[in-house]
Amino acid sequence: MNQTNRVAIYRARKGFGLPAARLPGVVAIALLAACGQPAGSQMPEVLRTLPHDTTASTQGLLLHEGRFYESTGQYGESTLREVDVETGEVLRTLELSSEYFGEGLARVGDELIQLTWHENTAFVYDLKTFEPIRTIEYEGEGWGLCYDGEALFMSNGSAILHRRAPDTFEILESYEVTKDGSPIRNLNELECVGDVIYANVYQTDRILKIDKGTGAVLSEFDGSILEPAGGRPRSARAVLNGIAFDAGAGTFYLTGKLWSSMFEVRLPTE
Repeated sequence: MNQTNRVAIYRARKGFGLPAARLPGVVAIALLAACGQPAGSQMPEVLRTLPHDTTASTQGLLLHEGRFYESTGQYGESTLREVDVETGEVLRTLELSSEYFGEGLARVGDELIQLTWHENTAFVYDLKTFEPIRTIEYEGEGWGLCYDGEALFMSNGSAILHRRAPDTFEILESYEVTKDGSPIRNLNELECVGDVIYANVYQTDRILKIDKGTGAVLSEFDGSILEPAGGRPRSARAVLNGIAFDAGAGTFYLTGKLWSSMFEVRLPTE
């Protein structure tokens, strides 16, 4: 595949830069490239289904003290949100300036860090007030972000995860995520849980469980069972994306961009 086609497929996945008439064909190519769900994927156990705002193009999701904190994307539509878990009601919203495309989100103490896609900028906010505290510059694209209590882990759409210092954003370590020796690209939303990282694979229903020390994929899960009421939206953007862990219950919350539902699930341990 030449570079022009790679760029076209990538931009179709993000939903930008192509006339509407061309999108279906290009997206079909992108979906073929995703190759579906590999053999051996495990199914989540759905415990309950909750409401999710259908205007939210979910890029980052986390759970803290009984509230979701969500980063949404798209130019001119990107936000930082606090959301009621049970009702899906958006309790608080901060809109990003139209030149920024919101991406991954992580909590470090009393601060929230929100990535942007192409703008090489992360915004740091006060958790309680959403007041901006500072900005951080970085190189490359911003996709997913999570914090394990010591370091941040960041994806950029490739097979590489960067381990970063939470105070300076300095890259401490970079490693390739692989399964059976082969790299897995399009790593997107991340959730740090103990010694592992859970990651959405963009434009697929795959959720990877990754050893955060080596990058090896330990297992993976098939999210195709997750079907919002009325079905998934007919949009190239409406893909599975968003993982939040509830440490108290030992369960996960999963959703997708523009989905009407948030699913509380249990993921098999093996």
